[in-house]
Amino acid sequence: MHIVTGAAGFIGSNIVRALNDRGISDILAVDDLRQGDKFRNLKDCDLADYMDLAEFRDLIRSGKSIGPVQAILHQGACADTTESDGRFMMDNNFTFSKELLRWAVDLGSALVYASSASVYGAGTVCREERACEDPLNVYAYSKLLFDRYVEAARPRLRTTVVGLRYFNVYGPREQFKGRMASMVHQLHQQLARDGVARLFEGTDGYGPGEQRRDFVFVGDVARVNLFFAEGPPRVGVFNVGTGQSRSFNDIARILIEQLGRGRVEYIPFPDTLRGKYQSFTQADLTRLRSVGYEEPFTSLEEGIARLVAASSPPC
Repeated sequence: MHIVTGAAGFIGSNIVRALNDRGISDILAVDDLRQGDKFRNLKDCDLADYMDLAEFRDLIRSGKSIGPVQAILHQGACADTTESDGRFMMDNNFTFSKELLRWAVDLGSALVYASSASVYGAGTVCREERACEDPLNVYAYSKLLFDRYVEAARPRLRTTVVGLRYFNVYGPREQFKGRMASMVHQLHQQLARDGVARLFEGTDGYGPGEQRRDFVFVGDVARVNLFFAEGPPRVGVFNVGTGQSRSFNDIARILIEQLGRGRVEYIPFPDTLRGKYQSFTQADLTRLRSVGYEEPFTSLEEGIARLVAASSPPC
């Protein structure tokens, strides 16, 4: 069995779909469906079972086994980088992850979990080293703390426990992320709705719309998850990005070309984000490549074309 937490979310549902595409349907999907419309992300997927998040946490706290589990793909978390309730954030992202790690170790199952490139903060070198880590908010801190918890536990780990530091993930099934959706998704929605892509004015020495991020297609992220889940035992954290930064202006330009219409408008940078915003990210892929992951990453142009095609109504 494979277990996917956050299974009805953006990345989780893409991982479930990727497992199905490999002929795997013995999947336990775990999520909190109080936002009921998220079921739409799973309606074309084959599952063995679904379990509410609260019920699943009770199960793993009890230490009970549910039979052989090949891999746990842990995507469930509070991903709101503006959330200020640190107690809530730490329970969802740190304490829950610790509980799941202990359970996975007892089962002898691989655990591949979602970390985040937010741990690098305002730095311009995004390498899996302490010198590069400087979180700007409690979300990033919760992710970094669990990465370090896993590192401290390394000597006693005998199965795969891998954290994947996602850069800016975009692609299909992102429609339920709200304000935390990628800029690719948000700009696509803006242009499709009213023909205007709204970008921030200059910040941190970057010109209007020239802030740069490493945008990675969700299909590539799912593929990296399965690479570690199905591979030999490994422990550590790995960046997951393309290794190339692109500007928000690039996104707008590509979308306007794809849609055949639209323009860009620059808006003031919010005071609430000053000192908490990453104006530049670019994944250093040295560590990921060193363990044998050789697949190419989807270009921004190709990824946006796939997103636009997936968003088009059927004939």
